[in-house]
Amino acid sequence: MDFLSFKQVDVFTRKPFLGNPVAVILSAERLTGAEMQRIAAWTNLSETTFVLPPSEAGADYRLRIFTPKQELPFAGHPTIGSAHAVLESGVAAPRAGRLTQQCPAGLVELEIEGAGDATKIFLKAPSADIAALDAAQTHRLAESLGAAGDLLALRVHVGVTWLVADLGDVETVARLQPRLDQIHALSADTQASGITVFGRVRNSAAQLHVRSFAPILGVAEDPVCGSGNAAVAAYLAHTGLVREVGADYVALQGMALGRAGEVAVRIRNGDIRIGGCAVTCIESSLRIS
Repeated sequence: MDFLSFKQVDVFTRKPFLGNPVAVILSAERLTGAEMQRIAAWTNLSETTFVLPPSEAGADYRLRIFTPKQELPFAGHPTIGSAHAVLESGVAAPRAGRLTQQCPAGLVELEIEGAGDATKIFLKAPSADIAALDAAQTHRLAESLGAAGDLLALRVHVGVTWLVADLGDVETVARLQPRLDQIHALSADTQASGITVFGRVRNSAAQLHVRSFAPILGVAEDPVCGSGNAAVAAYLAHTGLVREVGADYVALQGMALGRAGEVAVRIRNGDIRIGGCAVTCIESSLRIS
């Protein structure tokens, strides 16, 4: 029998069984891409990652990221959860508080802040590529969310592509009843992973409430989405709303699913960093033959 080390890590939380879980398979170089995809479908989490030796100068390790249906070039919470697993297992160690992850989207810079269960891992998101949706696509987006009123919807690529819309306030975001079949169709037509929306939080230590829907990836609603939050930050910078929300803010996500995740966001001259805590909930071995 053949086994690989396995961790399941909750990301964007310090408490087990909150945040967003990611399965991390360590020393996965003996697996083929098809085997990785089969394992990701079996875990049935929003993402499963596979840690490999780096093949590019400057990288500490290489990461492949799979949803239950397909491989992704980059994703936020799997990057942070995998970095947590890599550090915890001793696969790599930070140099001056930094790690560098290699993935299909390129090299991703990671900063390690704090210690113990208060450690936060920040990633530098890939540069954003932003385009407006046309009127018909915007109408379809609003209809798929059951949202009323005029929306400014943007197609934001940050390693992963999201359709992003500002819904105004936390109450509107919280009461959404998304029509997943329509979101799936719109995602396919716009070559996006799904829809991420946000609204403002009042009288709280956080500033935004975010929700992300990605049925085309096999994820009806992502509990707490790093790339979705990076796309929201790019939207804020592009539209000037960062002056209202702030260049350093906290976004809440996952309340609709009972997950209560917290995402720290920093925006500096177009440079976006997403961060949060992580905690290992399962540490075991995975039989692969």
